[in-house]
Amino acid sequence: MSTPKTQQGLGLGTFLGVYTPTVLTILGVILYLRMGWVVGNAGVWGAVLIVLIAHVITGITALSISALSTNMRVGVGGAYYIISRSMGLELGGALGIPLYLSQALSVTLYAFGLAESLVYVAKAMFGWEAAGWVVQVLAAVIIAGVTALAAKSTELALKAQIPLLVFIAVSVVAIWAGVDSSHQPVAAVGEFEDVDFWGVFAVFFPAVTGVLAGVGLSGDLRDPGRSIPRGVLLAVVTGLVVYISVPFALGLSGDAVALRGDPLIWTQIAFPGPPWAALLVLPGLFGAVLSSAIGSILGAPRTLQALATDGLVPERLGAVDEATGEPTVALYISGGVALVAVLLGDLNAVAAVVSMFFLTTYGTLNLAAALEAWIKDPSFRPRIRVPFWISAIGAVGCFLTMALIDPRAFVVAVFVEFGIWYWLSRRRLEATWGDLRSGFWLSTARLAMVQLRTAHIEARNWRPHLLVFSGDVERDVGVVSMAAHFGQDQGIVSVISLHRGHLDDRGEAREQLRRNRHILEEAGVLAFAEVITVSDFEQGILTACQANGFAGIESNTVCFRWPTQAERLPDMLRWVRHLDDLEKSTIVMRPRRGSRSEGASEILVWWKGMESNGDLMLLLAHLLVMSQSWRGSRITLASVISTEEEGAELERRVAEGLAESNIETGLELILKPEHKSAVGCIHERSALADLVFLGLPRVGPGEEQVGADRLAALMEGMPSVILVRNSGPFRGRLV
Repeated sequence: MSTPKTQQGLGLGTFLGVYTPTVLTILGVILYLRMGWVVGNAGVWGAVLIVLIAHVITGITALSISALSTNMRVGVGGAYYIISRSMGLELGGALGIPLYLSQALSVTLYAFGLAESLVYVAKAMFGWEAAGWVVQVLAAVIIAGVTALAAKSTELALKAQIPLLVFIAVSVVAIWAGVDSSHQPVAAVGEFEDVDFWGVFAVFFPAVTGVLAGVGLSGDLRDPGRSIPRGVLLAVVTGLVVYISVPFALGLSGDAVALRGDPLIWTQIAFPGPPWAALLVLPGLFGAVLSSAIGSILGAPRTLQALATDGLVPERLGAVDEATGEPTVALYISGGVALVAVLLGDLNAVAAVVSMFFLTTYGTLNLAAALEAWIKDPSFRPRIRVPFWISAIGAVGCFLTMALIDPRAFVVAVFVEFGIWYWLSRRRLEATWGDLRSGFWLSTARLAMVQLRTAHIEARNWRPHLLVFSGDVERDVGVVSMAAHFGQDQGIVSVISLHRGHLDDRGEAREQLRRNRHILEEAGVLAFAEVITVSDFEQGILTACQANGFAGIESNTVCFRWPTQAERLPDMLRWVRHLDDLEKSTIVMRPRRGSRSEGASEILVWWKGMESNGDLMLLLAHLLVMSQSWRGSRITLASVISTEEEGAELERRVAEGLAESNIETGLELILKPEHKSAVGCIHERSALADLVFLGLPRVGPGEEQVGADRLAALMEGMPSVILVRNSGPFRGRLV
């Protein structure tokens, strides 16, 4: 009576669980039916070079898999599990879903390969011509057979591969035993009939892409961290030895024309010679294809099971039989997908895309290992360490190989995977584990800040990094949105709320922070929210402004909303003076109900040129017009003048200052009548605009109340206004 299996797996070891399925997938149909063609075209040493290049890529992939698998407890899902835990659910799903379909379709591909091999052998040896439907029927029977075998028992299916491994070993020995060196050996470098070196490489490379066959059974291994690296690396080395040796055996015994033209050349060369050699070679050929089909039908359900466990597909698809521990639903679905694919008949186009999905998985595994080694997260402690640059070479090699094998299939595969990634990203999946993405961005940010620390910043490099102070983010979300428009997704916007209280009680502050982040996210505003506990508001503002940011990306512009209480305006003017001393520019936004908050037809900038506020006002207006919400607006520079001569001088200065700015703006000079004040002219003209920029003067100590009264009178009856104080080191040079 069999022992019931648990969801923790079948307790497989290295040989049966990893090495056997991996090496049998590597030593597949290409070894028997295409290796002669490779040697016939590329020559002996040309074929060896192709084998070495291919094994460098897959060998590095095996090392990357070893590093990743010894850093975590690898659960069900193999490559998908490793990628999703390293790179996140979205990318894991983008690769895992196509990987599952590729594994399921691979069952069909191998079944077709075995069926076609049987028909080809029947024709070559007995002259039997089979109808086209025979291949499809045979393929369907093979699929049903391997599915039934896997449903019966995974261990039984794996043990069935052991005699297949023996058949392959016997055939390789037979090919060497049949070497006849009396023949003229094949040239060291071939003639490449109707194909170039990379064309031959593209035909051979799929032979060595079976490195994930054993990894797919990760959830059934007794010790994945031990079995995966040992089994995969040993299988790759075994494949390398076989693929390096076979070209010499073929090259010593056959001529180039025969090698290129006879797919069953092994049966002509192997011991003891035709026709009896077929008895030693064909079981290896059939066993190689059949074992690959078994490996795929075992791996595909486990990938689907892992996808279901993570919620990327319906959970019921990953249901496990309590008695056997098998993902039976996923197994039958995979078998069904493979059977339906038989109806496609010609799978050549599908095969190319399937290969691309496998290769993107290999490339991503290398990329994950490279990034883990580069960012050096404290949690990344693999027992097998691979230098960053080695895994990076493997990733580049995989993606270059994809382009060499089939550029169109490469594009299709990437397009499909990107579409799945985008769809999953929109679902806002939540994982219960950390991945390398945060570490990657931290390492990238640190590298950038180290460079910015010594970088020479000039006026042309300036961009607004804004601190927006808000006591009510829900009320001020329009102000924050305007600040984000100024940033143009290039500057950094931080929204700071000051919470009066004590550090011993931060519960209310934490709740306010959560609420502010939710408000900004719902409004679609990209800004960082902070809540700072202070005992004094003014000191809190000045401390936050000095402490915020790092060298090169420290805050340079502070934004306030026009105070709702008139008695707070003198305080704000005092803050502006202190910020001016700190070389922090200040923006005070006064939105007016009824004014258009976006899509304005005219933005009016009052320019006098006395305190160098004009260049920052004009730059902010230009950035605003570049945003999606304000695109199409026109900027008008306006100034009140007392005489024609003053106007001519101002027009000359403006023309010189804006000659190379490439900012489209009109200039409007308003000659002040004797009976009207300058403030009256400003009020009259501003009433026609939708948004007005005005300079914010510096008010000396003790003059705050007078300055506040003057400013309040100026604001009376105005549309939405943005007051600007330019206090940075590049005053007068920003445009």
